Amino acid sequence: MTNNVKGIFLALLSSFCAVLMSVFLKYAQEDSNVYTVGFMRFFFGFILILPFIFKSKFKIYKTNNLKFHITRCIINVPMMILGFSALMYIPLEQIKAIGFLSPIFVVVLSVIFLNERIYLIRTFSLLLGFVGVMIILRPGIIDVSIGAYMVLASTLLWSTIVLITKYMSKSDSAMTIITYQYTLVSLFTLPFAVIYWSNITILSVFYTFMAAIVGTVLHLAINFSYKNAPLSVLQPIWFTQLLWATFFSFFLFAEESLNYFTYIGGTLVFISVLIITYRENYLKKDVAKNSILLKN
Repeated sequence: MTNNVKGIFLALLSSFCAVLMSVFLKYAQEDSNVYTVGFMRFFFGFILILPFIFKSKFKIYKTNNLKFHITRCIINVPMMILGFSALMYIPLEQIKAIGFLSPIFVVVLSVIFLNERIYLIRTFSLLLGFVGVMIILRPGIIDVSIGAYMVLASTLLWSTIVLITKYMSKSDSAMTIITYQYTLVSLFTLPFAVIYWSNITILSVFYTFMAAIVGTVLHLAINFSYKNAPLSVLQPIWFTQLLWATFFSFFLFAEESLNYFTYIGGTLVFISVLIITYRENYLKKDVAKNSILLKN
């Protein structure tokens, strides 16, 4: 099996896990609330990596970017709350379609805060992505759900996290970043969980634990996929999230599926992301890659 084939297989696995995690979180929130589920998801994730932390004798926490880790995780809290809450308002496929915007937001933020140049091809990609989102949301034609606004806000916050992650990844390993994420987000969400604690069922705990397992597999699969194959090969694989989301929406939640506007708009957004990806590959950048890594 070639490295590219291994990378594609791992990318398919991570794409499936990304949607499956959302499924488990959606089920978990049926008997609880986003604050309780959010805390448990990261706390269980922390428990899962605890053996690795002990094995490293806590050296995994060694970093010169502590303030960036703290900032990243502070932003991670509202990003998570908005993203998890949206699961209860709009179909999975719409969430995934809007989520494709992350690399586009990163480009915009890079231009604004990092003074990166805005090239003609980037301008075209941004406009194409904007048209795609307008087709998905259709403002003025239909009422835009609060869930869509939540996903947009969550994706924008995540894109800010991407810029921080991109900087930290120069000196910190992916495992160090995940360890800080699981540790600090668990601590930061604990007060919300205590204040808004709900008497959750064993089933809800089970679903949240499964979300933590699948989320951890997601992170590992993504990281290993990029060690085996280039981003230009793997990026198109992420479009399968939209297919998985449609499948689960239809068979598990009886949500409105095969919404052609979502597919047309999502396809345009994803094409714009592909253009950015191949352009970055030419310029030897990694914005699109970091937009995928380490989310949730």
